[in-house]
Amino acid sequence: MICNSVKSFKLLQVAFIFLFSIIKNMFMFSVFVFYSPHLSNSIYMRTCSGKLVFAYNSSESAMISHTAGSLDISSIPFHLDQCTVCVDFLYFQIGVEDMIARAWDSNPRVIKFPRKHQRSSSANGLRRQKRDWVIPPINVPENSRGPFPQMLVRIRSDQDLEKGIRYSITGAGADQPPIDVYNIDPVHGKMFVTRPLDREERASYHLRAHAVDMNGNKVESPIDLYIYVIDMNDNRPEFQNQVYNGSVAEGSKPGAFTMTVTANDSDDDTTANGMVRYRILSQTPHMPIPNMFTINSETGDIFTVAAGLDREKVSQYTIIVQATDMEGNLNFGLSNTATALISVTDINDNPPELTARTFSGEVPENRVSVVVANLTVIDRDQPHSPNWAAQYRIASGDPQGHFLIRTNPVNNDGMVTVVKPVDYEQNRAFMLTVIVSNKAPLASGIQSSLQSSAGVTISVQDVNEPPVFPSNPKSIRFEEGVPGGTTLTVFAAQDPDLFIHQTVRYSKLSDPANWLRINRTNGQITTMAVLDRESMYVRNNIYEATFLAADNGSPPASGTGTLQIHLIDVNDNAPVLLPKEAQVCERASPRSRVNITASDADADPHVGPFVFELPSYPPSVRRNWTASRISGDYAQLRLRIPYLDAGVYDVPIIVSDSGNPPLSNRSIIKVKVCPCDDNGDCTTTGAVAAAGLGTGAIIAILICIIILLTMVLVFVMWMKRREKERQAKPLLIDPEDDVRDNILKYDEEGGGEEDQDYDLSQLQQPEALDHIICKPPGVRRVDERPVIAESQYPVRPSLPHPGDIGDFINDGLRAADNDPTAPPYDSLLVFDYEGSGSTAGSVSSLNSSSSGDQDYDYLNDWGPRFKKLADLYGGGDDD
Repeated sequence: MICNSVKSFKLLQVAFIFLFSIIKNMFMFSVFVFYSPHLSNSIYMRTCSGKLVFAYNSSESAMISHTAGSLDISSIPFHLDQCTVCVDFLYFQIGVEDMIARAWDSNPRVIKFPRKHQRSSSANGLRRQKRDWVIPPINVPENSRGPFPQMLVRIRSDQDLEKGIRYSITGAGADQPPIDVYNIDPVHGKMFVTRPLDREERASYHLRAHAVDMNGNKVESPIDLYIYVIDMNDNRPEFQNQVYNGSVAEGSKPGAFTMTVTANDSDDDTTANGMVRYRILSQTPHMPIPNMFTINSETGDIFTVAAGLDREKVSQYTIIVQATDMEGNLNFGLSNTATALISVTDINDNPPELTARTFSGEVPENRVSVVVANLTVIDRDQPHSPNWAAQYRIASGDPQGHFLIRTNPVNNDGMVTVVKPVDYEQNRAFMLTVIVSNKAPLASGIQSSLQSSAGVTISVQDVNEPPVFPSNPKSIRFEEGVPGGTTLTVFAAQDPDLFIHQTVRYSKLSDPANWLRINRTNGQITTMAVLDRESMYVRNNIYEATFLAADNGSPPASGTGTLQIHLIDVNDNAPVLLPKEAQVCERASPRSRVNITASDADADPHVGPFVFELPSYPPSVRRNWTASRISGDYAQLRLRIPYLDAGVYDVPIIVSDSGNPPLSNRSIIKVKVCPCDDNGDCTTTGAVAAAGLGTGAIIAILICIIILLTMVLVFVMWMKRREKERQAKPLLIDPEDDVRDNILKYDEEGGGEEDQDYDLSQLQQPEALDHIICKPPGVRRVDERPVIAESQYPVRPSLPHPGDIGDFINDGLRAADNDPTAPPYDSLLVFDYEGSGSTAGSVSSLNSSSSGDQDYDYLNDWGPRFKKLADLYGGGDDD
């Protein structure tokens, strides 16, 4: 609120500045004045278009003072007309008069609640409402040093002169999280910030100011307050990575892209605080020049600026990149650094070179897969890459392809390998021309080296070669049936060693049928037995035998040859009738017939068609049977008479083949004649009858089968009953201690009759004690029978069952346990005095050992059945 006492003076100031602005032809613009502790006493101005420009700088502290969050610009010489100016870091939309007043007025800014102005517009009483001012946002710098709370603005209502007003604010930062960043004096309306702000955490706040009377009634409509946190340059640029990796091909031209580095600044990127610029600080190594690379200051792209990249000299460059905010101003901006590693990638700019002009090697003849020479090569390109890997080619000297050069993947050497046997008698040496190249083609403009080719001399060593059969296998043709001693052929081998005279000897290596013999000196083959085409050793009319030829060289060598004899078939096998057995009905019918054929071991044309005929003897054959031909290999046998008794008949048939001359065979076919059903099939009874068994024989067989099954059933029932009895009868002792299966009875003499006869009555309980009491003193029982009523237990039998001593003992034990009157009685036993001076002496002298107790440890060696005795008596001395 401008005071009335100075209003007239300020109006003069307004007029002066307005006149000055007309002269300068200056129009409306926006000025943003701020003070940064990092930039000394600098003032920047933001135009209406948003561009930030440097306005003023002074090192005089008296000209610009920053006290308690306020900025005094009263002594700064600049000219403004009606504009938007930020004073004390706050935006205001004011007129020229108010702006100049605030420039010289140190009172804090006052924000009033809007009010309505009414004025007459016509005679009808209509009034137009005056447009309210738009409340500009409040700007608060981040990281302010205080002191706190720091006053921002004052909220005021025009009605505070008439009544008591209470002010309050609501919204995020006041009564909503983050709480208590801002507060307000409810009486005077002064709004404060309570702590330093951080734009990177929150860039703006939206609050609402309220005015109520003392009773809580709303006096003014709430107004919106927008608070913007002014960015300060308090964050350094941060690279996304501390180490960046890029690459560029060697030999690249200037301007080749390598990589991009990126740094981010948390400050406002619309201001110089967040505008990052890049530059290269250093390059290592400085080859071929110190500045091989440049960087785009805005994008961070790194390019080459000179030629001469050579991976074989420098394979990697290390570049230190610096990022600075404030648009790269090194005086005011904050900086950070990162490392960029630029690898120089390989191109095939170095052809492979053989280390020598000539190479040599030697190989024994008839050897394959042998490395005979090793070709070494040098390639300065990157190892184990296509630009380094070598390929070898034989240009001349090996027209038949005896050799192949394989590349060693480890050291890139060429291994000359024999892939086809060489013969000393044909070639004693080879002169090869070898050319080496890379898998990848040479780079543009690179020529092959003169050292990419060399000569290779390979000498062939003579060795003793085995004899070789010229025809292997050798085939000959003979008719079967060749007699023994017939000469078949001469199967001779040749010695390849032409320059050495050696003797060859022959032997038989394989002759499955043992039909052949070979002459040891000349290889003549003769027969030892008749050759039979139908033999099991002949496959597809061919018989094979293998022979061995060995020389007398050093060391001896041998070779094998196979002789194949193709046996021509002759008619030496008569046909055989099939089948051997058949079955027909006893009454002649169209279905009562047998199809017969024949088999012949010979081959065509010595087989079918066959001729089937019945012999004239015996006459009954042709009288009862007839054979008619169906085809060349089949005939049909059937009854000639209407009825034939059931039975088995041997029908002879003569079969002849078509050989020249033909061979015949008289064969017997067993025909079962039986009664048939309506379908022409033999019945079961008829089949049995046909086999020669009568009705009585069949019944006898059935009865025998029934008796046998009955006996088996009885035996099984008896075994099950015996098993049940055995399970129901308990054993006298524990099954683990049962040693009855181990007790053997030997014919040994006993101790007399008393040892053989057992009187079981001695084990019985006596029914009365009179015979005991009446005995002479010294021999009667002295334990007293208790005077109690006789028990009502049943009287036990006087004699035990003579069959099982175990049952008897168990019965007596149960009776004694349940009979309290049975002796011995639970009473003091009194024995007669035996006297003294016995001539027998003391029985204590009957020790098992004079030196100590008996050692029973040997019981442990007698097996598990003596384990309990070993536990009782063994194990050391008793306590």
